[in-house]
Amino acid sequence: MKIAVIGSGTMGSGIAQVAATSGCEVKIYDTNQEVLAKSKANLEITLSKLVEKAKIDEAEKFRITSNISYVHTMGELSHSDLVIEAIVENIEIKRKLFSELETYVSPETILASNTSSLSITSIAASCKKPERVIGIHFFNPAPLMQLVEVVPAIQTSDEVLLFTTKIISDWKKVVAVTKDTPGFIVNRVARPFYSEALRIYDEGVADFATIDFAMKTLGGFKMGPFELMDFIGNDVNYAVTESVFTSFYFDPKYKPSFTQKRLVEAGFLGRKSGRGFYNYAIEMPKPNEDLTLSKTIFERVIVMLINEAADALFLKVAFANDIDNAMTKGVNYPKGLLAWANELGIQWCVEKLDDLYNEYHEDRYRCCALLRKMNKENKIFF
Repeated sequence: MKIAVIGSGTMGSGIAQVAATSGCEVKIYDTNQEVLAKSKANLEITLSKLVEKAKIDEAEKFRITSNISYVHTMGELSHSDLVIEAIVENIEIKRKLFSELETYVSPETILASNTSSLSITSIAASCKKPERVIGIHFFNPAPLMQLVEVVPAIQTSDEVLLFTTKIISDWKKVVAVTKDTPGFIVNRVARPFYSEALRIYDEGVADFATIDFAMKTLGGFKMGPFELMDFIGNDVNYAVTESVFTSFYFDPKYKPSFTQKRLVEAGFLGRKSGRGFYNYAIEMPKPNEDLTLSKTIFERVIVMLINEAADALFLKVAFANDIDNAMTKGVNYPKGLLAWANELGIQWCVEKLDDLYNEYHEDRYRCCALLRKMNKENKIFF
């Protein structure tokens, strides 16, 4: 199969590596030849490290690199079976690209976007054959992360959806099919992990280190929310939050925090700038390890995550298994959120959310109708 990847940055290069490893003939396209050269050099380094660790041998390394070529003219993509776009997250730039791309490829070529939250339907509308457009959202780093969200636009044909899910499955990835709504599954359902942690901090309940400590020790998360935001980059994380908030017509559930906005304005972007929620030039602060405080923090964040996962299921964004797989395989959550709801108890979830709503009288704490209905009918997920 002939695959084209547009954009030779970290994500595009990673997608190309995945496809080439699976035996596809891959072309990476970029107008910037310096970036193309860097992509080629980085792949060489990555594969050499895998050889050193005995994950692959020299023959496999040669096979993978031989499957990839680097091109800088769009006409060289004309014989592709599937084109995956992995460029800047700007809807107008993507629409323009897809419209131009359609003039170079065959009518049967599938056109895919790796966008993490933008409307696939809007991108498809820029094409003369919108039925062949679909979203294929990989997570970074693409070769390591198991999950891929497959996002059909409302115009996408059933044949294209089936063909795409088969391709991604053949690439040994876990597929989660999701409705074309803002943030898809992961970037929607994960919002409370950041936003509720920020709200707890903004209220003066606990500092960054203590909130991170609570989520790691009681929740089993590999990284706390503030560590993770610093790792992702506050500019990136804040932009996604703001985009989801705006796209959902300013639903208070997704409201961004001024604390994070100010860090972005100051250039405190996290690990990549040396300072974010934490200052990486000095010793990390010690958390308050009080168990009662940790329990309060953990329960508040986890119930908001469960509420968002339940709401995604209620609004038919995805099936229950896909939602839980998305969170465990896409962002390494220790458990699926719907399975976690079963463990904690649906009644507990409803009562905890009602307690928060009664305390704040804010719509962000409204209990999902599905949870309330399940509690009334004494049902559980799965």
